[in-house]
Amino acid sequence: MLSLVQAASQTLRAQGFKLATAESCTGGMISAAFTDLSGSSDIFDRGFVTYSNEAKIAMLGVSPATLEAHGAVSEQTAREMCEGALKNSFADVTIAVTGIAGPSGGTPDKPVGLVYIGLAKKKSETRIFRHVFAGDRQAVRQQTVEQALEHLMDIIS
Repeated sequence: MLSLVQAASQTLRAQGFKLATAESCTGGMISAAFTDLSGSSDIFDRGFVTYSNEAKIAMLGVSPATLEAHGAVSEQTAREMCEGALKNSFADVTIAVTGIAGPSGGTPDKPVGLVYIGLAKKKSETRIFRHVFAGDRQAVRQQTVEQALEHLMDIIS
C-alpha cells in the first residue's frame, strides 16, 4: 500500500492538487496513510473523521433527511460527505468512505463489508463506488483504504 500512497502523493503534487478526506468506517486510516509520508503537507489539507451521524451533519453538512431516508451507509451519504469535504476545506480533491466494517451492524440489505467510496474533484462530477469486502473488521478497513487509493489514482491520473 505504501507504493500506492507514494504514487498518489506524487500525482497530486504534479497536478498541484490538495487532498482532504472524510472518513467514517476507516476512522482516519486514509489520512494517516498520507501523513505518514514526509512532505505530505504539500498535498494533504485535512481529514474529517465523522464516525457519528452528528459529526457528518456538523462537519460536512450531510443532510439529516439524507441520513433518515438512506442511512449513514449509502451512496447518497457518501456523495454528501465527499462534497461537504470539498466545500469545507482548501482541497481540490476529496475522498469519502462510509461502510459497515463489522463484525456487527450488518443487515440483509446492508451486509458487513459494504462500503461506499466517494471521490469529488473541483469542477468535476462526484463519483461513488460500491464495494462489499470480505474478512474481519481490520480486513474490511484495510481493503477500503487500498480501494479508495486506487479510485483516487483513476480520478487524478
